[in-house]
Amino acid sequence: MRAKDFRVPLAEHFHLTDEEMNAWYPSGNGEIFLDRISWALSYLFIAGLVEKPKRGDYKISDKGLSMLESCSDEQISEYIKTTVNARTPKKESKIKDTLEEASETTGENEPTPQESLYNSYDNIKQSIQSEILTTILSKKPQEFERLVVRLLQAMGYGGEVKNSGFITKFSNDGGIDGIIKEDILGFNHISIQAKRYALGNNVGRNEVQSFVGAVAGTPSKKGVFITTSDFTKGAMDYVDSLNGSPTVILINGHQLTEYIYDFGLGLQTEMTFKVMKMDSDYWDSMEDDK
Repeated sequence: MRAKDFRVPLAEHFHLTDEEMNAWYPSGNGEIFLDRISWALSYLFIAGLVEKPKRGDYKISDKGLSMLESCSDEQISEYIKTTVNARTPKKESKIKDTLEEASETTGENEPTPQESLYNSYDNIKQSIQSEILTTILSKKPQEFERLVVRLLQAMGYGGEVKNSGFITKFSNDGGIDGIIKEDILGFNHISIQAKRYALGNNVGRNEVQSFVGAVAGTPSKKGVFITTSDFTKGAMDYVDSLNGSPTVILINGHQLTEYIYDFGLGLQTEMTFKVMKMDSDYWDSMEDDK
């Protein structure tokens, strides 16, 4: 079913009135009920209880069917909550630290409207990042290699060079999955290693060391190792010990989804908010009423 096709049966299930079912946000940016359906489907997808056989379509997964037969509604809800939280990267922010510090001194826990807006933006971004990661893990490894090449190009690497990025032959890549050419003749280039690993299956020192050896044999001696999971401490310490010879950058799953989100790769802008503030110079130029 498509998201909009859930509207009527769910409204009947929850005994919603026509007014409740057709209510819009005060801003006019969409229907509240349809938006909540979309969020519910997003969480179910992140938890692996529904699948997307094609764009816009949702289908219950084998895991979803199994849980319906063996678990209560409360157990399913708890599973979704736990899984989504585990797959959503948590990032401490200065805003949160400031709020917690203020609450200790003033006893006030209510955020300002602007702080609420920032928190809502972060929550939406983190949810989309989790969905990006889940989607990547459902694709073939070769597609992940193509994706990271496109991402580096979107980030500006390769510049104006035509066909600056490409993946190497899958069966004989010599430890390098992709290349970004930084000049027309290809004297300078960035070597890429891409590992589509499940969460928790972290990349170790041996794999990174093999990649470093391959990068050291290239003219430019620059490489980027990207994974959907993370790197062990041993792997990170090893790269730190190189001191830039060769230069190797490690990008884990959280950083990867941050870049994909920030550069809009495979994403569409849903809505834009314009937040204004007072121009003190403009108002201060006026004479005060004494």
